Amino acid sequence: MISIGTDLVHISAFAEQLAQPGSSFMEVFSAGERRKANERQGSRYAEHLAGRWAAKESFIKAWSQAIYGQPPVIAEEAVVWRDIEVRADAWGRVAIELAPELAAVVRESIGEFSSSLSISHDGDYAVATCVLTIQ
Repeated sequence: MISIGTDLVHISAFAEQLAQPGSSFMEVFSAGERRKANERQGSRYAEHLAGRWAAKESFIKAWSQAIYGQPPVIAEEAVVWRDIEVRADAWGRVAIELAPELAAVVRESIGEFSSSLSISHDGDYAVATCVLTIQ
């Protein structure tokens, strides 16, 4: 079985959220994701993180779609977003890496799985698609 999730992020609106005084939105990103974003200059910083946010959302949507007709496994407000980490290889190809506890919860709900991820940016938008292949 294959399950797909896609998310679209408006980069300038996302940048406004990041810039709000007292915002804790950066906490949804892992230390590694924040470190990589800090390597970007100016608007590329928000663009980079918007793509990562879209990727996290696309994973949740793919997982949710995989259990269509069943109640959610984790309440939306209980998701620890930094447990869904987007990592890039030396050539910039991205993948989802889950914290061990979250990976166990996902496997318990859908069985063994693998994921594929794509992130793209165009103008003021970032889009990500996650495909879960469930064995």
